[in-house]
Amino acid sequence: MPVHKEGFAGSVKSTAKGSDPVKSRLPVKGPVPVNGREAALQALLQVWEEGAYAAIALNRVLRQAKLDEQDRRFATELVNGAVKAKGTLDFLLKQMVNRPLQKLEPAVRYILHLGLYQIFYLDRIPVSAACNESVNLAKKFSHKGTDKFVNGVLRNTLRQKEVLWEKIQQDISLRLCHPQWLITRWLEQFGDAEAEALCRWDNEPANLCLRVNPLMTTRDAFLQDLREMGCDAEVSLWCPDGLVMTKSPGMPLLLKKFPHSFYVQDESSMLPAAVLQPKPGEKVLDMCAAPGGKATHIAALMENKGQVTACDIYPHKLKLIEENAKRLKLDNIKTELQDGTVLREEWIETFDRVLVDAPCSGLGVLKRRAEARWIKTEEDLQAFPALQQAILETASRYVKPGGVLVYSTCTMEENENGKQAEAFLQRHGEWKQPGFPHPRTGELVKELQLYPQRDGVDGFYLTLLQKEK
Repeated sequence: MPVHKEGFAGSVKSTAKGSDPVKSRLPVKGPVPVNGREAALQALLQVWEEGAYAAIALNRVLRQAKLDEQDRRFATELVNGAVKAKGTLDFLLKQMVNRPLQKLEPAVRYILHLGLYQIFYLDRIPVSAACNESVNLAKKFSHKGTDKFVNGVLRNTLRQKEVLWEKIQQDISLRLCHPQWLITRWLEQFGDAEAEALCRWDNEPANLCLRVNPLMTTRDAFLQDLREMGCDAEVSLWCPDGLVMTKSPGMPLLLKKFPHSFYVQDESSMLPAAVLQPKPGEKVLDMCAAPGGKATHIAALMENKGQVTACDIYPHKLKLIEENAKRLKLDNIKTELQDGTVLREEWIETFDRVLVDAPCSGLGVLKRRAEARWIKTEEDLQAFPALQQAILETASRYVKPGGVLVYSTCTMEENENGKQAEAFLQRHGEWKQPGFPHPRTGELVKELQLYPQRDGVDGFYLTLLQKEK
């Protein structure tokens, strides 16, 4: 019998931009979870049946449930692992069930996902517990008789486990838990070794990264505070205000203890504000600002002086920005309901600096938004360049003569990144690419493309553009 690795657990934070996950705001359904497996099931139902982001669904369920820390961690591990391995878990089900998976009752399908994930990926969980607890879930969350069906499927899978595992290992998509189209794309882009390393990066636990609020504390002081409460953290190699947590008591306790001192933000995502270099008293525009990580970073770098106009096309997302600004004690942020592709005449040439953190394919952050790998298609990627171009064109009109614009995405797709900047400069002779210091080396670079398998951080692109005076 093969030795199976531990699962793909880890906290996730949704950073990919795209269409509004309206369904992710639906209320939690069903009884209040009493253990980690019940919480995981309810979160999976919200992800796959209501369109929720995994991180949002899980956090909402855990807020509702009164679970101890061990159960909370187990639920997190199950959700993140089962979401990442969805394609492989569906493959296993297809071997065991003589009907289309779409005809399975959703609760039953995801109860089986959880059971199979424990059997194939969590060696520390006894197979008897995985089977018995799945049966208990079926009794509570499905109709009479499905418990016997669940038990039969899992027991039959156990009898064929070694053969099934061998099939998984022989198929690159099943083994690496990514859709075939994406693996094929990365094989062509990076080659065999790097494509596999990138997939493995996506499947590893995501670090919790914090950006210190300089208006409230310093990085060194906050690091000492964290260590005194038993946390372990390292300073970010990419951002002067960043910390990477290696041991954390969990977000509820951190927020209770230090409500105004930090913002949860990936290291790559901290870079655009630093490259933008906003100054106190300036007028700065963040075109696609929700949920407010970069806008609050900009506002803090401006020492809470001047004005940051933070835009989004959904009112409920503007509320997120406002809530985050309030928590961080920032009052220089003004939110605006605004479509980035629609020109606002009164804003033309009125901003010193503009940030376009554009909607993108999000392929650089699949570790943190694991469900996206199963939702996005290769055809979807074709829609982003035109949208990005439209937003960039509009944003450029808002920059004062001599002002600057930062364009960024959380993907590694050249059509959404370097080629966008190149085409923009070809269309606009009044703009240039002045360069900026590389955040690690200090070397002057025209653009920055980060790759997870090379740089050890989320995939990200940014460049600095300047308008002539």
